[in-house]
Amino acid sequence: MIHLRVIAPPGLAARVLELLERRPSVINVVHLAGAARRPPGDVILCDVAREDASVVIDELRELGLDREGSIALETVDASISAAAREAESAAAGSPADAVVWEEVESRTSESVELSWTFLAFMLLATGIAAVGLLTDSLILIIGAMVVGPEFGPLAGICVAVVERRLELAWRSLVATAAGFTAAIAATTLGTLALRAFDRVPETLGPHPATLFISHPDLFTAIVALLAGVAGMLSLSTAKSGALIGVLISVTTIPAAANVGVAAAYGDWAEVAGAATQLGLNLVCIVVAGVATLALQRALYRRRRATALRS
Repeated sequence: MIHLRVIAPPGLAARVLELLERRPSVINVVHLAGAARRPPGDVILCDVAREDASVVIDELRELGLDREGSIALETVDASISAAAREAESAAAGSPADAVVWEEVESRTSESVELSWTFLAFMLLATGIAAVGLLTDSLILIIGAMVVGPEFGPLAGICVAVVERRLELAWRSLVATAAGFTAAIAATTLGTLALRAFDRVPETLGPHPATLFISHPDLFTAIVALLAGVAGMLSLSTAKSGALIGVLISVTTIPAAANVGVAAAYGDWAEVAGAATQLGLNLVCIVVAGVATLALQRALYRRRRATALRS
């Protein structure tokens, strides 16, 4: 269930209540007349089945509540009542498969900011990956994948393409480009410093455990495409725990680290291989993510059209 808190101007409150009360997937409707102070108006509370949450919110927006009032939503962890079970039954589909588009937009908007925290995690992740490459440690490579925050801006690009939001696309692209540029530059400088103090081998040498990072092949594209689908499903549905597995399955951070390390050694063939790996992963993740979101959006439009006819 999704809990909604609506602030409605007095002139719209009756229409909001009528809208909510005619939806069988909406329960626990509470009306507090004149309770809101800023913005002024009535407070209306309700719970709605997750499958119909975006449909109901879209209808509230059409009344102008996003401009003249306020709409807030939060996830209800548990709702123990026969009415809740009936509301979920009235909404077709499974709650686990439902996409609350307002949640998706909120998550992506928060994760595409080019902040010091985002850059810090990019630098930390590539630093760990660089050590993993220099020591040929697969464990460190996996750890770097988990720490990396790069999926947030990539998801932002996917949402921006599907919803045609130019501003979100720009912020996502800037965060992605700046994050990887800073990470590669820092890794190059760090490796050069270690070489200057004779703390690493004279040559990059063979690294069989992590050789795959600079040698992309067909399976690289397949895994990245599958990871893009899984990542968008985990972002847009209730299966957010799957995102960790997605991060471990792609080699964006290790590839960026490899570019920096190989550049410090002047191994340009290795730089080219790692850069190809990085670019292939980024493109495949975005393509798969856009396709996944576009399909979910099309299914939502069909659901909304059906709901409006009822």
